[in-house]
Amino acid sequence: MSDFLTLGIETSCDDTGVALLQGERHILAELLSSQIRDHARFGGVVPEFAARKHLENLLPLVEAALREGGVSGRDLDLIAVTCGPGLMGSLIVGVQAARALSQAWEVPVLGVNHLEGHLFAPMVDSEDLKPPFLSLIVSGGHTEIVRVDALGSYELLGQTRDDAAGEAYDKAARILGLPYPGGPEIDRLAQDGDPDAFAFPVPLQHTKQVEFSFSGLKTALLWQVRRLEALGTEGGELPLADLCASFQSAVTRALIAKVALAVRTTGIRSVTASGGVAANSALRRALTEGTEARSWRAWLPRISRCTDNAVMIAMAGKSGWDRGLRSPEDLSPDPSLEIGV
Repeated sequence: MSDFLTLGIETSCDDTGVALLQGERHILAELLSSQIRDHARFGGVVPEFAARKHLENLLPLVEAALREGGVSGRDLDLIAVTCGPGLMGSLIVGVQAARALSQAWEVPVLGVNHLEGHLFAPMVDSEDLKPPFLSLIVSGGHTEIVRVDALGSYELLGQTRDDAAGEAYDKAARILGLPYPGGPEIDRLAQDGDPDAFAFPVPLQHTKQVEFSFSGLKTALLWQVRRLEALGTEGGELPLADLCASFQSAVTRALIAKVALAVRTTGIRSVTASGGVAANSALRRALTEGTEARSWRAWLPRISRCTDNAVMIAMAGKSGWDRGLRSPEDLSPDPSLEIGV
């Protein structure tokens, strides 16, 4: 095993992540400070508040990770930090901290594309996952399918026209009066519901392009809720389980339809998924057990690594460093950073 030590730092949105990686995949420390409870009262992430929480959490997590790994900052060979896309304030905290630590410890720093990090998440525990593969990145901020021909060689096959799938879940939860974040709550309630109770549209299901759209589905849910409220419901309560199951079914079918299209058009039969929505139980079942899944082999990260984490950033950073990537001394974050375009 290589003794190369990489410190990964992730602060793209509202999760502060720090990880210590030895070699390509041996994890010495993996720490995460979630801000879900902090932002729940606002019904979503407040950027300025998120950045402030990163300021409070980051350096104590770095110290804890080094202590857990039994190393010092000067033992590191690389600091890998998310430099975009994401919230500008959050990214600035991570990048500036990485640059400061780089100077203090005389260790190089490498900026990592957050989306590339998600491509690496399924590889953390799967040594036999190798390119080429198709990656469905599906979260609160992103819904896209990326073709991975080699590490560092990416092609964006298609993305959402409007809302990301995770964003649609959060907005749907708000319509239904459910707490933030919406995805886990809808998934929980859907377990007891009928996915065929309401015939919600499956957006862009039959188009010939790899593309997504979820704003219309969200509107369809809104109008269904208003119709039920106007008609009056038994006990005065909405059939939440059925609404959640039907909404979740439509989202899942839309995602799977485009994964299947990408498999057919590229001939690549290895499929990965990452991002917060990759933790959704219906999507995981459809990717591994559904009818369409007979056409591919699916590789899914463990639930804890579907959401933002520093292990994937450290692993992507180590890979990029080995491929010869270097960042300038004045590394700056780019909140609109893209991949494969």
